[in-house]
Amino acid sequence: MRPDQNREQVQLDLNNPVFQKHLFSLPKHDQVAVLGALRKLSAMTWQQIYAGPGLKWEAISSRSGPNGSRMYSFRISKKIRGLAYRDNSWLRILSLHADYDSAYE
Repeated sequence: MRPDQNREQVQLDLNNPVFQKHLFSLPKHDQVAVLGALRKLSAMTWQQIYAGPGLKWEAISSRSGPNGSRMYSFRISKKIRGLAYRDNSWLRILSLHADYDSAYE
């Protein structure tokens, strides 16, 4: 990783079919909350994501992403968490979890 890479703006990858299935199955008010959170994420740098207490960004040691990448859980709303991994400047979102604990299984 380049030394300045954490200052890069986050790019969101929302193309995972599981993420899309979860998003489209949410009630409208939850979809609006998810889209609002994604809008905020897209305006952040990686440094802000790692340091921001509101996201409750947590590494998941019990799971790994593609090519052994580290998986992360983060707060989308009070009741929804996202599951993702970092791929250079991309935050590749894999799924949404209304049940907090299911993000870690």
